Amino acid sequence: MSSVVAPHIEIGPDNVPRISGTQTRVLEIVLDRLAHHWDADEIQRQHPYLTLAQVHIALAYYHDHQSEIDEAIDRRLSGIDAIKLGLGESPIRAKLHHMALLRSARSACHCGWIARTFGI
Repeated sequence: MSSVVAPHIEIGPDNVPRISGTQTRVLEIVLDRLAHHWDADEIQRQHPYLTLAQVHIALAYYHDHQSEIDEAIDRRLSGIDAIKLGLGESPIRAKLHHMALLRSARSACHCGWIARTFGI
């Protein structure tokens, strides 16, 4: 059972604020604003099932509870960093890094050859 904590914002059993009548978490709207620098109109275009009023309500709720939501964002990012660290370096990333080093070494050799050949 969810409880309404602000007009049009409810907290579900998972203790996550959502826009009433939807499954959209306030955090999702906030991340769109912070990560993409989208205004309310653009956020509404990206989430056409929400009204502009619902987007504004979610942003207002964020401003009223900014420290709590910012902490939730930090916890998410820390979790992502921990997962990345546990996975180690991607083999594809290592190969691309190695290829870039080879390419830069080749171009350095090539430039050295040009300089020696033409006395530059």
